[in-house]
Amino acid sequence: MILALVEHERGLPAEASLEALTLARELASVEGTDLDAAAFGGDGSALADELGTYGVDTLHHVDHDDLDGYAPEAWGESLGQLVEEIDAGTVVVPSTDRGHEVAAHAGVTLDAPMATNCVAVEVDDAGAYELERHRWGGSLLEHARLTGDRKVISAAEHEFPVTPADEATAPTVTEFTPSLEADHLRVRVDRVEASDEEGIPLGEARVVVGGGRGVGGAEEYDQLEELADLLGGTVGASRAAINDGWRPHDDQIGQTGAKISPDIYIACGISGAVQHMVGCKGAETILAINTDPEAAIIQKADWAVVGDLHEVVPELNDALRDSA
Repeated sequence: MILALVEHERGLPAEASLEALTLARELASVEGTDLDAAAFGGDGSALADELGTYGVDTLHHVDHDDLDGYAPEAWGESLGQLVEEIDAGTVVVPSTDRGHEVAAHAGVTLDAPMATNCVAVEVDDAGAYELERHRWGGSLLEHARLTGDRKVISAAEHEFPVTPADEATAPTVTEFTPSLEADHLRVRVDRVEASDEEGIPLGEARVVVGGGRGVGGAEEYDQLEELADLLGGTVGASRAAINDGWRPHDDQIGQTGAKISPDIYIACGISGAVQHMVGCKGAETILAINTDPEAAIIQKADWAVVGDLHEVVPELNDALRDSA
């Protein structure tokens, strides 16, 4: 059996979890076994109809009086107990901070090997997994072989397009109550504070306009904001611009910031360092605007304009306004 961990917000599955579920379904098909899913929290059981679209056979709703908020060790222990209860052979989680944290604790509980950020998984004749996975923030592709009676893997974000199953299912919903001790709850979320971020979150935007040090200053982002508004998108920034205090950290795109997957990413005045490219590699199309034809971002972009962004972006804005 393959078990996928599904993160959700009030009963709506997160996109990264659906990507992981797509990988889990592929493995279940190859191994000729069932595809199950696990969800935590009071709204977890509400996921059944949605997950049936992706071929889930059984949804295990993990609930407990002490699991009303996120507690990494308790979640990991609970997931480990569920795996043993249903005798799942592989656990697939999304490559999110929470997914990795829970999987690490579950791996300890199960004494199972764990491989993160997988971009491809094949099953050999011995039942081992031949893996390709991102290392060093995506700058290195590693090949590895994972063996064991139980395995824990995470699906790298934006590497497994979310696709429905050929035939939808009607998942059975089961309730699972783990046995927890006080030590499992020594770290837990105490409260959640609303972000002051406005507009479309970077991770959800279909159009992102990014600005780097080449923008020249905080006030110069006005023209990028206008371009994003005209295209129905949002504005992001490189780490250099964040470090200079031109934009809030919520706007950072890169290894230590947001990972984006828009239809188009317009990178303005950004050099294209490896750490930044890790954050935008999920973009369908990259348009780079830069004065340096040798800039790394130019070499990696699908389309490029070699020119001054302070001339190019206003022209784009004028053209978009005229065509509206």
